[in-house]
Amino acid sequence: MPRKRKLLAQLSALQSNSSFPPFDALENLNATPDGDSSPKSSKYFAIEKKSSSRLEADFFNQPCISLAKSFLGQILVRKLPDGRELWGRIVETEAYLGGEDEASHSKGGKQTQRNAAMFMKPGTLYVYQIYGIYFCVNVSSQGAGAAVLLRSLEPLQGLDAMRELRSASRKGPTKLLKDWQLCNGPSKLCQAFGIDKAFDQRDLTQDAAIWMVPGHDLPGEQDVVATTRIGIGSRGEWAQKPLRFYLRGNRFVSVVDKKRERDMAAMGDFSCS
Repeated sequence: MPRKRKLLAQLSALQSNSSFPPFDALENLNATPDGDSSPKSSKYFAIEKKSSSRLEADFFNQPCISLAKSFLGQILVRKLPDGRELWGRIVETEAYLGGEDEASHSKGGKQTQRNAAMFMKPGTLYVYQIYGIYFCVNVSSQGAGAAVLLRSLEPLQGLDAMRELRSASRKGPTKLLKDWQLCNGPSKLCQAFGIDKAFDQRDLTQDAAIWMVPGHDLPGEQDVVATTRIGIGSRGEWAQKPLRFYLRGNRFVSVVDKKRERDMAAMGDFSCS
């Protein structure tokens, strides 16, 4: 009994921590007194253990806007060729709705060799290049040609490796990047995670080098700011649609919409505290 109470106390402490719990702590909770690492039968250990599993196909099989919001707080994991793992919490996304969306690469429902991943099953990566240099990564959703752009991450693990990758992709002398500068934008995210065109059409539910796992302390609706997308000013009414979503108050977001946040506070959508 004393050991059981001690384990449950440790588990409670982990759950109350707002940061993502380290796996070694969970492994210690699962260990038996003689060092056997086989999982306990308790439902509490089963829940914690399951949370480290990758997100599966049913998670990605959502309408585009729903998926863009659901991504917030989830964890993107990238395993480098040398075995190091990079972890980042998704804090900003944009939804691109397919054929009707004038800002989408699949507008008009046109499928090409370049955008083929947008028409594949939900959870497929769509990676494209901008300015002939930088890459952006999207994830397909429900709906032909619909996908979610991953705009910004909060780095959690492997920050030194992220700095190495960002530095390798930048020309000339570079200053040491601060944590919040590593992944606060779609192309920065791809640089920091070593994502290039080779990742196009990969399946997040199956790939050995990139996947997602559930986040802890997922945001509520009051924590999410919905505002206009970035860099599509010439797309008429579509430039004004609130299809960008980010975590309010998170310093790793690429662009904060202070006016929208003030409006939401005035309407009581969230407090100003």
